[in-house]
Amino acid sequence: MEPQLFQGLDGHHQLPDDQRVYAIGDVHGRLDLLLKLLEMVNKDIASHPNSQSNVVFLGDYIDRGPDPAGVIDHLIDLSIPQTNCVFLMGNHERYMLDIAKGTAPIEMWFRNGGKQTAKSYGIDVGSSDIPRDLNQFRQTPQETVPNCHWQFLNGLRTSWRLGSIFFAHAGVNPARSIDQQTEQDLIWIREKFLYSERDHGALIVHGHSPRPEPEVLRNRINVDTLAYQSDHLTAVVLENGYCRFLTT
Repeated sequence: MEPQLFQGLDGHHQLPDDQRVYAIGDVHGRLDLLLKLLEMVNKDIASHPNSQSNVVFLGDYIDRGPDPAGVIDHLIDLSIPQTNCVFLMGNHERYMLDIAKGTAPIEMWFRNGGKQTAKSYGIDVGSSDIPRDLNQFRQTPQETVPNCHWQFLNGLRTSWRLGSIFFAHAGVNPARSIDQQTEQDLIWIREKFLYSERDHGALIVHGHSPRPEPEVLRNRINVDTLAYQSDHLTAVVLENGYCRFLTT
């Protein structure tokens, strides 16, 4: 995809001078694709050395794909020289945290990709929709998952802004201003946001709602390309009023 000018309803949206952002869509347990995309990001940074680079991960690191635990391990240890890394929370991470607190039904999580996460942490999932060791995870989640992983999950941000670009996993509630968004909307919202043509006061970069290709609209950019099924993990590169894409 050729570089495109990104323009909001009220004019061009901009990052501060000499800032570049790589925003990476939903990984969903595909460590193999994450490693490939990060290699592409590193090469792109090396070829454009004059800008301050930021890498924003838009959430949903776990579930569905084969190695959610490996993805978290890699992100915990990730270091990209002279680059600011920002890790946002997705609805799948929030759900896992709620299960650990005993405030969410674990069966629903397993039926929506959590089975793969449980397996990656060594739980015997068996052949049914609900793992044999269901009670093990329900009763002792802190013992099943390494403490450093819980620390990472608990430290995730719900949003990040640079200039007039706003990053969130799912999007924003069009009925509220940017500074009044709730965590529920930032990590779960879908139709109300996707079908809104409103100027949100910033260009919204998000994932959460998979599409065959990245979406570039007047008020938002979507980079969830269903990586766990399509093998296409995507990052949007934002700089100097233009966007372009890297994809596995």
